[in-house]
Amino acid sequence: MIRRREFITLLGGAAAAWPLAARAQQAMPVVGFLGATSPDAANVDYLRVFRQALKESGYVEGENVAIEYRWANNQFDLLPALATELVRRKVAVIVTIEGPPVVLAAKAATTTIPIVFTVSDDPVRLGLVASLARPGGNLTGINFFASELAAKRLELLRELVPAATRITVLVNPANTTTTEAALRDAVPAARAIGLQIQVLNASTTREIDAAFASIVRERLDALFVAVDPFLISRRAQLVNLASHHSVPVTFPSREFTEIGGLMSYGANIPDAYHQVGVYAARILKGAKPADLPVVQSSKFELVINSSTARLLGLTVPDKVLALADEVIE
Repeated sequence: MIRRREFITLLGGAAAAWPLAARAQQAMPVVGFLGATSPDAANVDYLRVFRQALKESGYVEGENVAIEYRWANNQFDLLPALATELVRRKVAVIVTIEGPPVVLAAKAATTTIPIVFTVSDDPVRLGLVASLARPGGNLTGINFFASELAAKRLELLRELVPAATRITVLVNPANTTTTEAALRDAVPAARAIGLQIQVLNASTTREIDAAFASIVRERLDALFVAVDPFLISRRAQLVNLASHHSVPVTFPSREFTEIGGLMSYGANIPDAYHQVGVYAARILKGAKPADLPVVQSSKFELVINSSTARLLGLTVPDKVLALADEVIE
């Protein structure tokens, strides 16, 4: 049995420890993580790469850093409120992924909390930074110029499907900034090599189904899938429909070709997530976004799925095989 005096001493010691525990919890920096899709749709590997980069820099989630996740579930109108939530939470840095609408929402919510972004369009043109070398404000990040690769993707598609003349471009109209960038680059690039472009919109899974029905009905020759978080999150559906309807498709990243897509050309997205983690950690250690240059992704990958090419009755030219970073058998 514990004597009364010992019990009071124990109680007093525990009470003294409570404020220390509370202070320790408050002292742990919080990273705000804002995404356009959902934790299910977002590639788990990407998030693992981000957390690994933090860990390599000395920050382990749950031990000495907390991460507050906010997801818009493809409802872009929710992004401003979610960004404001993170600002009210007084996070140390906000990480934004999956395109311009996300970072623009964060930018509108705060001029003081550091923001690290990934965007596929020019961040200077978007008004995010003053210049790539000297961002100048509370934002910096990674730019992987995915939209500006449209011309190269169309040329490679033409090499692989030489008979193609009528190409569908699939975009998500709910994501206006990214869609405008994709069309701004793809339409003139297609005209330059003699291709006709038909634009189809898809913001839901049903609209993706309807888009493929149109492609089949109108006998269009091939499909160009634009860079978009929603379309990337629906990669399994897109690849399955392309296979079912025997439609040659060029995709924006290797995540599509790894599950059976015909071909992809684009930046290495895991590299971008790793760099976001590195920059977030540097900011936690005291670096200012204004002093961290925007990193331009220089690693672009051409991935060909030769099994899918054979199923479509296509022969991959030696010229394209020589350019490929990886050929999936």
